[in-house]
Amino acid sequence: MNQDTPLIRSLRAAVEASPEDVPLRLHLAELLLDAGRGDEAVTHIAAALQRVPNSVQARTMMARAVAGQRGTDSAPGRPRTNQPGSGFHAVTPAPGGQHRQDGTARFSRPVPAVPNRRAGDEPTERHNFNWLAAEGQFVGVPQPFVDSGTAPLGEPIRFDVEMAKLRLSDVIGMAEVKRRLDALFVAPRRSRGGTRPTVGGGVVLYGPPGVGKTFLARAAAGELGARFLAVNLADGPEIWTGSPERNLREVFTEARRAAPCLLFLDEVDSLGHKRKQGGNPSNPRGMVNTLLAELEGVGRDGDGLFVLAGSSNPWDMDPVLRRPGRLDRMLLVAPPDQPAREAILHHLLREHRLAGINLRELAKRTEEYSAADLAGVCEIAVERAGAGRPVGQRDFEAALAELRGSTAGWLSIARNATAFANADGSYDDLHLYLKRRRTG
Repeated sequence: MNQDTPLIRSLRAAVEASPEDVPLRLHLAELLLDAGRGDEAVTHIAAALQRVPNSVQARTMMARAVAGQRGTDSAPGRPRTNQPGSGFHAVTPAPGGQHRQDGTARFSRPVPAVPNRRAGDEPTERHNFNWLAAEGQFVGVPQPFVDSGTAPLGEPIRFDVEMAKLRLSDVIGMAEVKRRLDALFVAPRRSRGGTRPTVGGGVVLYGPPGVGKTFLARAAAGELGARFLAVNLADGPEIWTGSPERNLREVFTEARRAAPCLLFLDEVDSLGHKRKQGGNPSNPRGMVNTLLAELEGVGRDGDGLFVLAGSSNPWDMDPVLRRPGRLDRMLLVAPPDQPAREAILHHLLREHRLAGINLRELAKRTEEYSAADLAGVCEIAVERAGAGRPVGQRDFEAALAELRGSTAGWLSIARNATAFANADGSYDDLHLYLKRRRTG
């Protein structure tokens, strides 16, 4: 086993602690190559290419590593050739014939493969190259994946499209949000028969998780007389598995097939977040570019496609998505106020027997609860009561002690995240809401 130098040991520990740090991993691979440890270097270079498929530095290093391995195992005097399907081309020594102390040559950039070469054009000695030995060098080495956007990767993914039967009038409370959603999004598209409105740009519904952003989007689809397709860009395996860019294109294709259709892109901020944090080995920048290209085509020629976006962390959105004419308008979906909470509780408990429950008082005590939180409280209380007796006050007392409201934490984060990020007025409604909470 090769002895690690102190520097290699330090870099190896750093890479283990930060596996997504591509420059750090390539630095370690460079040192391993210098030490003549090409097999170890290839593993790190391949991992880097999985994260950044178009890295020129990583591709050049992989070509150098592969060439060094072939030079060790092939017979003297035999030319080094490409391995079929490896994805790397032969390399040539740099001018001047420079060599390292370990005997490996410094190599210049890869030489492009020659297309349409006939078998008779190959030098005779290449037919004696040991391909089986060459293939054995790559057993167990992960190969980088680059989505070309054209290769068919199995059957196209299908997404569930539903008929939207809700209307904005079916949404409990949220009078101001419904009014603004109708003015910003629904009315312009309804009046123009489904074509893109004169004032371009889209709307992002943002707010804490569980306050009803998807429910509002579904109601907007009902107002437009359209079908509804919701896709979560944060954790939906149908998006991030396989070829994400191709999957995202298929989402828009499926929505156009179902036209008129409203496509709701939930947690759209995840694209910018994944790009900044390196949280996904796929290509978030390519996903953003694909989304921009699709958004540019929305509404053209009366295709009957409408797009709304949702976000719990809009400050993480990729800035290019927020530029004018794209997803440039923000609409706060705040936690439900007291009348809305009372109406929600009444709706949730309408089919259950109650004993001594004051819903107005219960609504006062759940100020920090989202609609989803309220549904959880009711579920706990009903389960505690069981089938033998009505749901009573003690059941709700126990439920409130078990399940705390979730919106206060989000509002605190939102206040800090947008304190100095409101130059364009995108978060005016949030700041006004927070001010009313403080003075109310």
